[in-house]
Amino acid sequence: MERAQSLLTSTTRSISSTRSSTRSSRSNSLYLNTPGPEKGEFFLPAPTSTTIHQPKIRVRAILGHCLYRRVVIWTVTVSLLLGLAYLNTPLYTRDGKVLGDDYRIGGLGGQPNKQGTEIPNEEMPEIDSSMPPWLKFKHLNGYFNGLKSIVPFVNHTAEYPNASFPAPVTTVPIYHDTPPTPTPYLAAHPDFESREYLKDHHAVKECFIDDEDKIPVPDIWAYDGVPQNQPDAAIGSHTVLGLRNDICFDRFGRYGPYGLGYDIREGGTSQGQDTEQEGSEIVWSKTGKINYSRVDWGSAQDRCVERNIARFRNSTKDAATAYDTAYSQPEAAGEDGLKKIDRIAVVVRTYVGFEWTQHAIINFRAMISELSLKSGGEYSLHFLLHVKDNEAPIWSDPSVVQKILDDNVPTEFHSLCTLWSEAEMKLYYPGHFADALENPSNGDIHGVYRSAQMPLQVFALQHPEYTHFWNWEMDMRYIGSYYELLDRLGAWARGQSRTLLWERSSKYYIPAVHGSWDEFATTVERELNASGRRAILGPQIFPGRMSLKSEEAGISVMPANCARGGDPAECGVGEDADLITLNPLFDADESGWVFAKDVTGYEMVFAPPPRRCSIVTASRLSRRLLAAMHEEMWRMHHSMFSEMFPASMALHHGFKAAYAPHPVYLDRAWYPFDTIEKAFNGGRDGTTGGHGSPFDLKNEHNHKGTSWYYNSEFAGLLWRRWLGYGQMDGRGTNGGRANEGTLRGGMQEESHKDSSGRLCMRSMLVHPIKWENPVERS
Repeated sequence: MERAQSLLTSTTRSISSTRSSTRSSRSNSLYLNTPGPEKGEFFLPAPTSTTIHQPKIRVRAILGHCLYRRVVIWTVTVSLLLGLAYLNTPLYTRDGKVLGDDYRIGGLGGQPNKQGTEIPNEEMPEIDSSMPPWLKFKHLNGYFNGLKSIVPFVNHTAEYPNASFPAPVTTVPIYHDTPPTPTPYLAAHPDFESREYLKDHHAVKECFIDDEDKIPVPDIWAYDGVPQNQPDAAIGSHTVLGLRNDICFDRFGRYGPYGLGYDIREGGTSQGQDTEQEGSEIVWSKTGKINYSRVDWGSAQDRCVERNIARFRNSTKDAATAYDTAYSQPEAAGEDGLKKIDRIAVVVRTYVGFEWTQHAIINFRAMISELSLKSGGEYSLHFLLHVKDNEAPIWSDPSVVQKILDDNVPTEFHSLCTLWSEAEMKLYYPGHFADALENPSNGDIHGVYRSAQMPLQVFALQHPEYTHFWNWEMDMRYIGSYYELLDRLGAWARGQSRTLLWERSSKYYIPAVHGSWDEFATTVERELNASGRRAILGPQIFPGRMSLKSEEAGISVMPANCARGGDPAECGVGEDADLITLNPLFDADESGWVFAKDVTGYEMVFAPPPRRCSIVTASRLSRRLLAAMHEEMWRMHHSMFSEMFPASMALHHGFKAAYAPHPVYLDRAWYPFDTIEKAFNGGRDGTTGGHGSPFDLKNEHNHKGTSWYYNSEFAGLLWRRWLGYGQMDGRGTNGGRANEGTLRGGMQEESHKDSSGRLCMRSMLVHPIKWENPVERS
């Protein structure tokens, strides 16, 4: 949670094809000196079976004949031209490798139409002993190649990480005179109308934005291919999680269906009209420009769930007993034998005084449309609105509630809001909480600063219809389909074995260093054995531990495939994760993380309990994990800092927890690649925990050049460039930092005749996004 921290990687298939990512094995090796045919081989005469002695023909006699002379001249000319074309055309394997000793990178099977404006080669910074080491690395340029640089994925060669040539690449290849044409991206969701889906599931009834069923939910649009030289993720992976990495999204394909690019008087937002727009009109060709001015998203979600109610498990039990049934096994199928599915809440934390912008509105329209309405009600989005005035009677006076909503939330989202206050939390969690081991913030135990989990626990108590709850933040954005992201994260975690899962989740996955995911898992096991530590599996026992009521009743959280004598590799496979985080689950003990000892209610005579933590509170929590957290807090008066409590409760009580290695990008070319490993997995035994943790206050600066961390500078820069706004490029002789360097991007640069056009990015999470349109900053 950033407030707390403020203290101290041809697709010739169509985009609407299979939902699964086709993994392309792309080695970055260049095969040099590949033998080609001898030049004369193409013109040798066919062999004959008999030898006939012909008179000698003099060359002068042939050339003296006008017709023969022309034939010879044309033959030689054509041969020379073909030879030149052959020598100057790079050859590509199906894996996108460049063959031969030509040093060009990638292509469409030939040369680009032209080269864009060359990027000046960045000078090495003046090294200062006090300078963070990552500042000495050069910035990458491929992120900023646009639509006219798109190539089929099989021909894409990443600028970085790439062992075959040094980054950065300073040329901008342009393959198209005008932007390519995007197509609707349909692969994020299951094919609900397919025979395969309907064989096992209830039919999904279409949902609409309006109550008259006249406004269909729009599709987002994507481009087949990726801009040439766009870097791959340095941390995490698309393919491991089942995310598409062979397509890209521009701002209009991603957000145009939700109001970007047209006037507020047409029901849009008036945002994006001041940016480069060539070819953007196609995104409104199916639905037109939707008028969002009178939409009630809460009503739209409710209608969608109601018409698809037969699809879902029967979870509408009385709220008072919701936690008592958290450990029971839900029904797997209905009487008709068709599978029932769980419902998932996306709970977004906001607060009185938050400044809603048009870009924020667009973002949450996208979330609701893609997660809820497009899925037939599988997900629903809610806002938890923190009312800072503890005297406001938010539970007793509807007029007060309405006034707060009118003043702080756009009308279209009113019906999605649940108000809460810290005073209310004191009613849910009364009694005395002992002093924390340490309380660096000096905050109250019921305050959002230290206990952001409290209102989420109460929300889960009040909403028994949901099995899982995504804890989300206002300043996070996603390029790509939200449904694809959350669905694939859940499916990946479900497929993980519990065996060594805590250990795998304690490290960043760095493909350039670790290789494949299986190779990474082998590395983790080897490191664990070398450390002499025991693997974590099931509930943990430690001095001062107290049992939950379910544990006292003998109820186990371990699935049947973890039974003694079973295959360890199958333990937990097929079991939904109780906790999915978006950063590693690190051992907070001796990690240097500033809030590592903000632990409340445990007996001081014992050592602090074992703790795990994941920075950035965004995560998915199961109902049973939230039930355990609720019980620990109200019955035992135990608590920990917000980013530590869910992971530690999962550790203590044996819940399934996983860090999902989503794609994270670096703004610079870290060389050699193991410098990434040393910086991000520099803790005890090659993990992110203990001494040397990247989350130590003095090491956190390494995250500033990543696309995902609370203190990232790169996330905002890249996001705003993708939106079409000019940004200072963060470059300079001092290594460069945010808001330094040269103004790049924006309307003028993207519209220039030598430009590759507006940016087109593969799917990625970015955080934090504190402002979008530059006018918001002032």
